[in-house]
Amino acid sequence: MVGERDIDGGGKQNNANAGIEVLTTRDIAERGMGAIMEEALRLAGGDTAGYHVSLDMDWMDPEEAPGVGTPVRGGATYREAHLAMEIIADHARMLSFEIVEVNPVIDEHNQTADLAVELAISAFGKKIL
Repeated sequence: MVGERDIDGGGKQNNANAGIEVLTTRDIAERGMGAIMEEALRLAGGDTAGYHVSLDMDWMDPEEAPGVGTPVRGGATYREAHLAMEIIADHARMLSFEIVEVNPVIDEHNQTADLAVELAISAFGKKIL
C-alpha cells in the first residue's frame, strides 16, 4: 500500500497480520515518490507475473480530488500521483487496474472524475514526450 495517512487501529492490525507492506505519506515526504514507487513495485512484483493496481482516489489530497468518500488532507499531489502512475507504466508489469472511491454526488465540476481518467491514462503509458 502506498500513500497511507489515516489508518485506524483495526486496519493497522489487519495489514500486519496479512503481511502487507505499508508505505506512508511520511515515507513519500522523506524519500520521494519515485523511490517509494520503485520499492512498492519491487515488493509487489517479487516472484510474480505482475500485479493488480487499485487506485483509491482517497489517496489524493482533497484539494486535488474533492469527490471522494474519505477526504483527508495531506494526500498525494497532482504531480506525485502522475509520477506514480507513470512509473507503473514504465515497469510494464501491471496485469489489472481499477479506480475506486470517486463519488460524483460530492465531486466539484467533475474534478475528481477527470483526474481519475488522467491518472488511468498515465498508468497505461501516456508519456509527456
